[in-house]
Amino acid sequence: MKSLHLLLAPLALAGLLAVPTFAREITHAMGVTDVPENPQRVVILTNEGNEALLAVGVVPVGAVESWKGNPWYDYLMPQLEGVTLLGTEGEPNLELIASLEPDLILGSKVRQEKVYEQLSAIAPTVMTETLGAPWKENLLVYADAVGKSSEGAAALAAFDKRIGAIREALGTSVEDTISLVRVSPARTRMYLKTSFPGAIFEAIGFKRPATQDKDGFAEDLTKERIPELAATRIFYFSPDPTDEEAEANLSDWTADPLWLGLDAVKADHAKRVDDATWIAAGGIFAANIVLDDIEATYGLASTR
Repeated sequence: MKSLHLLLAPLALAGLLAVPTFAREITHAMGVTDVPENPQRVVILTNEGNEALLAVGVVPVGAVESWKGNPWYDYLMPQLEGVTLLGTEGEPNLELIASLEPDLILGSKVRQEKVYEQLSAIAPTVMTETLGAPWKENLLVYADAVGKSSEGAAALAAFDKRIGAIREALGTSVEDTISLVRVSPARTRMYLKTSFPGAIFEAIGFKRPATQDKDGFAEDLTKERIPELAATRIFYFSPDPTDEEAEANLSDWTADPLWLGLDAVKADHAKRVDDATWIAAGGIFAANIVLDDIEATYGLASTR
């Protein structure tokens, strides 16, 4: 097998000889990069970026696998037929990426900073800073890089319109406090304001319990601290309903007297939601599914 540097060298040279006639400068987390005016072969290396591209009408030639799914989230599979699987966010397959001869690569500094130079040798590479709560800002970066800024803005405007409609439909229920918790064998955590779901609830205008009403992604939780989850409603998620260990661990937590003593649990206002869409995916399709779940929970008409 050819070594990676031997594979990348001719591709980098070809890139130098075939600089697009029309190029734009994009300022991003790793610097400034000239990108093609109308890229045709885009590689995406984040889950949220995959959703961003599809939302603006761009199907990538290659994408990393979803954190859950085979190989992508079920709700994305119909749109990704024929797309090449490129490994994971943390370990993208550089040789496979090079073989696709992309004209633009999109990723995130928090995931691929260490291989940025290798990626840039393959094709112009644009990266966001991090993932999660800033998914909307990141969508605009991805959309701008592929020349679809107006489509990106339109997608976000539609999402924000849903947020406003839900806020209005909730009436006084928007004053509810919302608790977010993920129960897993590895660790249990409550999710704060700058997590993916936390940012969505804040945008709607919901309140958060005092222990979760702060910036940050998540905070570890022990059973002794279950009372800190007290809220009008609790949304909880767990890694995988088919994972026996995870389900046994979740059952242990939800059978704990402190959990059963929570007012939201006693009022049947503790709802299990999908772990993949609520915490793993992090993109605009997942965000809209979270809104669907909120509407269903409160008995609201769909704003889709």
